[in-house]
Amino acid sequence: MTAPEHEFVAYIDESGDPSLKRVRPVDPTGGTEWFTISAVLVRREHDGDLPKWVASINEAVGSTNSQIIHFTHLTPEQRLKAAELVASYPLRLFVVASNKKNMRQYRNERAEKTYTKQWFYNWMARILIERVTDYCFRYTERRGPQRRHVKFVFSQTGGHSYSQTAAYHELLRYQSRGRKTVLNKWVPKWEVMHWKLVENYPHYNRAGLQLADVVASAFYHAVDNLDTGPCYTAYAKALHDRIAFTTEGDRRDYGVVLQPTPDWAADITEDQREIFRFYGYEFKTKW
Repeated sequence: MTAPEHEFVAYIDESGDPSLKRVRPVDPTGGTEWFTISAVLVRREHDGDLPKWVASINEAVGSTNSQIIHFTHLTPEQRLKAAELVASYPLRLFVVASNKKNMRQYRNERAEKTYTKQWFYNWMARILIERVTDYCFRYTERRGPQRRHVKFVFSQTGGHSYSQTAAYHELLRYQSRGRKTVLNKWVPKWEVMHWKLVENYPHYNRAGLQLADVVASAFYHAVDNLDTGPCYTAYAKALHDRIAFTTEGDRRDYGVVLQPTPDWAADITEDQREIFRFYGYEFKTKW
């Protein structure tokens, strides 16, 4: 079976780690408190422009390496400029930010038995897939291009099995087609998915993955107050105009997703809430 022609490419990268065995600050040492995973969605017609955009960002921030963006190696001023430039390109951005304290030492035994031991990473990717495929489906329904599928390109990270990720992707497509997903508030749009449209590359190999790193890292800096210093929201706020939104114009729980839910139950500090308030979260108890 050959892969269908695709209309979109979604580049996916992450910041923080998905480890749940030990989670700071509950544990004195261990995994990061937050895990952010982002998708940069680009139309096929612009995919070939991504290397030029990365080169332009590097030139603008004064980097001597015009081929690769390393967000962590940039100064605060350079990071802000990089985020502002990403927001100037014809892209749609998605990010899921999980505060892992409530997930510490949690095991999803059903998921482990069914398809994978990297269930937390795949679950986070699933939340992205749901929103990205919804956006692509709505776009093609509205504008009607002949091609409608989206290709997912994951950044390679040590410890992940991307064959399992592709298998999970196909499982989601199969379940959503039969409306058999365990969680049904959001359902991946199987009409724009195909298991042969799932790839993975090292971060430095694809310009789109470097842009996704900017997005994931920008939001990580906005919520993290352990590793990167006090929460700093300017980078993530600079991305506002390119963050995906619903037909009602909401970015909350669509382009920007907070886990766990509901938002008011999330055990996070006021400085960590700032970026989510900016994108529409209210943190009010629902009676």
